[in-house]
Amino acid sequence: MLTKKAVIFVMALLLSACGYHLRGALELPANMKNVYVEGGSSPLLEQFKQVMKSSSAQLASSRQGAGIVIKVANEEFNRRVLSLSTRGKSNEFELTYRLDYEFANAADAVLMPRQSVEVRREYYNDQQFMIAKDQEEAVIRNEMYQQAVQTIVNRARVVLEAGAK
Repeated sequence: MLTKKAVIFVMALLLSACGYHLRGALELPANMKNVYVEGGSSPLLEQFKQVMKSSSAQLASSRQGAGIVIKVANEEFNRRVLSLSTRGKSNEFELTYRLDYEFANAADAVLMPRQSVEVRREYYNDQQFMIAKDQEEAVIRNEMYQQAVQTIVNRARVVLEAGAK
């Protein structure tokens, strides 16, 4: 029993020494530990909460005290048919998620002017397994929100680190 605990302890040390970290966890600068997101849909805000939580940061409930303010605008999700079956049913879809954002500080001084993020995904809609396909699109949409948030957070890190130098 003692050797089992020792092996687990040594494995934990080795994993932490090699730079292992939880998926989605980011190393954030000090002034990004408290982020306020202005605008955005509820799925986008939920993804921000998850990323901040896994990175030991939090979403601020107001601008006051926030290290950075992310202003989200023009958020849109589109679904387009790419191909049809011989019966005229849609076989393949393209999902596009796009939003504009800018960074500001708590005093509303612009840190980075407005930029956009666009995420595209295609998926095959097999007509024989319709029940599972509804859930597949929801999972893909969630992954698209995750990718958009990761992109925004990474850009915010770069902006804040460049401003600190």
